[in-house]
Amino acid sequence: MSIKKKLLIVLAAVIAAGGYYYVALPAINIHSSETWFFVLFLLVALALLYAARKRFGRDELKRSKVMKCFGAVILGLGVVYLLGSLFSSPIINAKKYQKLLTVKEGEFTEDIEELSFDKIPLLDKDTAEILGDRKMGSMVDMVSQFEVDSIYSQINYQDNPVRVSPLRYANLIKWFTNRSNGIPAYIRINMANQTTELVKLEEGIKYTTSEHLNRNIYRHLRFAHPTYIYGELSFEIDERGVPYWIAPVKKFNIGLFGGETVGKVVLCNAITGDMKTYGIKDVPEWVDRAYSADLLVQLFDYYGTLKHGFFNSVLSQKDCLMTTDGYNYLALEDDVWMYTGVTSVNGDQSNVGFVLSNQRTMETKYYKVEGATEASAMSSAEGQVQNLKYKATFPLLLNISGEPTYFIALKDDAGLVKKYAMVNVQKYQIVAIGDSVSQCEENYLELLFSNGVKEVEKDTREIKKTTGKITKIAQAVIDGTSHYYIMVEGSEDIFDVSVVDFIDVIRCEEGQMVVMEYKEDEKANLVMSLEIKEDAGLSGQDAGSREEETEEE
Repeated sequence: MSIKKKLLIVLAAVIAAGGYYYVALPAINIHSSETWFFVLFLLVALALLYAARKRFGRDELKRSKVMKCFGAVILGLGVVYLLGSLFSSPIINAKKYQKLLTVKEGEFTEDIEELSFDKIPLLDKDTAEILGDRKMGSMVDMVSQFEVDSIYSQINYQDNPVRVSPLRYANLIKWFTNRSNGIPAYIRINMANQTTELVKLEEGIKYTTSEHLNRNIYRHLRFAHPTYIYGELSFEIDERGVPYWIAPVKKFNIGLFGGETVGKVVLCNAITGDMKTYGIKDVPEWVDRAYSADLLVQLFDYYGTLKHGFFNSVLSQKDCLMTTDGYNYLALEDDVWMYTGVTSVNGDQSNVGFVLSNQRTMETKYYKVEGATEASAMSSAEGQVQNLKYKATFPLLLNISGEPTYFIALKDDAGLVKKYAMVNVQKYQIVAIGDSVSQCEENYLELLFSNGVKEVEKDTREIKKTTGKITKIAQAVIDGTSHYYIMVEGSEDIFDVSVVDFIDVIRCEEGQMVVMEYKEDEKANLVMSLEIKEDAGLSGQDAGSREEETEEE
């Protein structure tokens, strides 16, 4: 074969390898299985090409030193790969896998505060997608060119739970005509009040998943860091609303391919393409997702099932715990925590506890709270509205009046939230339904009291007494009941008198002397007894005096 033909073959091989790299974007890293398969595939292809060019027969093939060399290298690499997989597996390294995740036991009522309604994420990803598509459909200047990406990352933005997702080019032609300006906006949905915004940008997003050439975010990251093995990307915005791609870099702690965690995080500005790499401990606090929920679930399963070795996790399964199917997100202290239930490997219908994992730091807490699984709670909620055929979303775990409670949104066939449910984790027959979150909570608290789960707190406030002339008096109607608000001489306190309890209050006028027993309250003292002094001839000393004394309740 002439030198020219050999050069053409080499050039064709280089172009083919370059094309594969440009499309497949494999990491050039010994820890990447894709790299091993690519090298083995390339060696086999070269061996076949060599054999075809020489036109070897069976006997000649056996005698060829080159083919023997190819065979030895391929066999050697295959053996190394198989041994590397074995020595990286939980079969041999059960203790190492079990220690990948550090888990602390937490106290539910101390760690999880009661959230105000404007901080509770009411929507799941599916409903967020419906709202995003509706918002996009109303933007007549964009809907023909762009559509909403399906990412919808859940983050904390300015202390509010939101989901964000970039737009994407509607098709190849729309990409070609719009790529010079980039994508002009992203969708932001407040998960608490369901407000949906199309956030327009002064400069368009150039680096996206819908790009086809070098500005494709995966290709942009790979060319910048050929050796990095990236995990699942997420789309986030910083506190100023600037869009970023968050790219976690995998770290393998056990052998060649085992013990996956996250070692670094690459932040890429979606507009400019500028990148910066952080160690996992140095990631900025506004970043909410370095560890994917699936990775955290897998790490806890290693922790819960491998306490007594690999074979115990398969055979006797003593003390083995595992996560339930599904997870949700909880916003705590400006971070997003992954929540999921924990049950025994026997797969019964009850949980032994639940786990919270911080998606930025991997901090994990386990709470021993026995009760219903999420699936059982969802069935209980659906049973309350079975005539309406609403479907329950995966529960969110909340602290409602000190009780671990599943909060569930109920959706119609169109995927829109119609009602809300609260199910007690430990007594899942206690199910409250409401058209609003506040109504649902009110119904739930009533059920807690009526079922003896909680008792009405005793009022331990001291009863005090005061005497004085009325200086101001005003009337108001609260929840359909008339109240009089009184101020007396020598005091800045306001006294609340219910007409239902003390009808004589309607006779009160400014300048009259009254004697009241009351309990102190935050805004107005609650009057417990009222006496109007009819005798106007009280001595000046008595009229000007004001006494306060305490009595045992």
